Amino acid sequence: MRTNRMTPAQARRTRRAVLQAVVDAGSRCAGLDAGAWFRGDDEPAIDWRPRRDSAIRVCTGCPVRAACEELALRNGDGEPDADELVRAGLTGPELAAVREHQAERLAAAADLDRDTEGRRLDDLLAQLHHEATKDPDHKAGTTRTIAACQTAQNTKVQALATQIRKIRTARRARTGWEKAA
Repeated sequence: MRTNRMTPAQARRTRRAVLQAVVDAGSRCAGLDAGAWFRGDDEPAIDWRPRRDSAIRVCTGCPVRAACEELALRNGDGEPDADELVRAGLTGPELAAVREHQAERLAAAADLDRDTEGRRLDDLLAQLHHEATKDPDHKAGTTRTIAACQTAQNTKVQALATQIRKIRTARRARTGWEKAA
């Protein structure tokens, strides 16, 4: 299987979902025991160090190391005073140091990772609810005006429903849904 290498600069500009897909598709550790990258509870340092060093060697030549590191940083992996894991060839204290040094950039990346499409969908649903539940009769004076207000309201509701349907359809297609259940 051929995987695309990702540079650290590319990883920094990439959204979380894409980073995760890249790691899932091309990591050297895929299929290996995940426990090899984590120190066991009460595991003595003398036992952990050789396992840690072995994990670091596996990460060294990994084509998706930059994506893995970026995910680890965004996830907040690693503590400054706890040598208990390896991610992207870095120990917990090393990850914590990088995260501290890049805190501002990582905060901006986290903001971009937030689901803007999901927020848009929530906004549209709120607008739809507001539009569908308001009473068009309270401003109208004549039967003709009432009918015009109701027609305008129905048109807005249909337009909002169409936008919601398009977003949901696109999201479902990206996640493998052919049709809604």
